[in-house]
Amino acid sequence: MSPADFNRAGSLYGAVDLGARKQALEAQARREAVAQETGGVPAPVIDVDDAGFATEVVERSMNGLVLLELTVTRAEQARQYSLLLEKLAAESAGRWTLARVDVETSPQIAQALRVQNVPALYAIFQGQPVAVVPGIATEAQLRDWLSQLMEALAQYLPPAPEGAGAEERPAEPPADPDLLAAEQAVDAGDLDGAVAAYERLLARSPNNEDAKLGLAGLGLIRRTQDVDPADVQRRMADPADLDAQLLAADFEMLSGEVDTAFDRLVGLVRRTFGEERDRVRLHLLGLLETLPADDPSVGRARRNLASALF
Repeated sequence: MSPADFNRAGSLYGAVDLGARKQALEAQARREAVAQETGGVPAPVIDVDDAGFATEVVERSMNGLVLLELTVTRAEQARQYSLLLEKLAAESAGRWTLARVDVETSPQIAQALRVQNVPALYAIFQGQPVAVVPGIATEAQLRDWLSQLMEALAQYLPPAPEGAGAEERPAEPPADPDLLAAEQAVDAGDLDGAVAAYERLLARSPNNEDAKLGLAGLGLIRRTQDVDPADVQRRMADPADLDAQLLAADFEMLSGEVDTAFDRLVGLVRRTFGEERDRVRLHLLGLLETLPADDPSVGRARRNLASALF
């Protein structure tokens, strides 16, 4: 991991967004449910390469809206973002098409659009890019962006089928007040207030997964918020510096490289003994608590830990 990667990992947004993995799993389940309800009809998503761009994107956009996703499909965080976009595409009831480009195998499209970072999302209409979402947006941000985009193009696009889209989704239950208070405290940078809100929620509901994930994520933030990533990078040159290795795993978690973080700690478990090994084991278990129990990376890490211990 380079110093630049460590610097990016140190952001509060990256830490709080650990819950995005849970959302991605839920989005996958919802996408499968949508397909089942519609008789197995897939979401309006097409894979595009350099050769097919003119036909699949440009020509298609002459008669409708195309959202062009530029991504790296092998990247974990990008895959999660793709699942969210597929969910939104399924809900669109055909009002727009999602076209996905892997920039590693089809670089000419990204070069033509002068894309600096991926994933990125472009709105293409009548052969021209009319809007862009650079980087990774949250579901709420994407919904707001789409709402504004559809409003701006409303007179040029076919109307949505009756009953389709957001109105078709069942109403979500109101958020727990302590959960809402915790999220607001995080947004305001008040970590102590967020911890207190999560603890109140757990006192009322000891098995509340959102509160458990929130507290574990806040613990991760607290451990790293005053740490210089460049200093950790330098210290990692000393294999005996256990603290640096644990912090490196923390920063990898914050940047979304969860499998890398887990593999680092499992490797340390294999190489350490006694109190040091127990310390690494507990650190790994703490990081596992920042993700939902059904996350595939959690199951993989637990199996690898058991193998390393026994």
